[in-house]
Amino acid sequence: MSHTVREIMIKQLVTVELDTSLQEAARKMRDAGIGDVLVVEDGRLCGVVTDRDLVVRAMAEGKDPEHTAVRAVCSTAVVSIGPDDDVDRAVTLMRQNALRRLPVTEDGHPVGIVSLGDLAIELERDCGFALADISAALPNT
Repeated sequence: MSHTVREIMIKQLVTVELDTSLQEAARKMRDAGIGDVLVVEDGRLCGVVTDRDLVVRAMAEGKDPEHTAVRAVCSTAVVSIGPDDDVDRAVTLMRQNALRRLPVTEDGHPVGIVSLGDLAIELERDCGFALADISAALPNT
């Protein structure tokens, strides 16, 4: 796998501001069919909130999703990668940090995201792994 992250990253990003309600973040995830949104402040990546964050850090704690801001539950220790980095580096970062999604940034601004599924599809192209068929399948609704 000697491709760059830019070649496989998803460029259609869904972002929210720190003060966005959890309810609005959940709606954005639902509408886009995704499991996370990037959190930005002044256009710079400052966090990630996942569907799991909404369940574990908000709902399970009794937080009101309409009146609780994303800042209360998002992960702020964000690991990211540059678009010109090698895909192998993305694999290493995701493995080392147990990540399913890896934001791609340029000068602190989000420009893409790489998912575990994107990497599986890339691996199939290079190596013929059947896992890519599962990763490329449409999500259950």
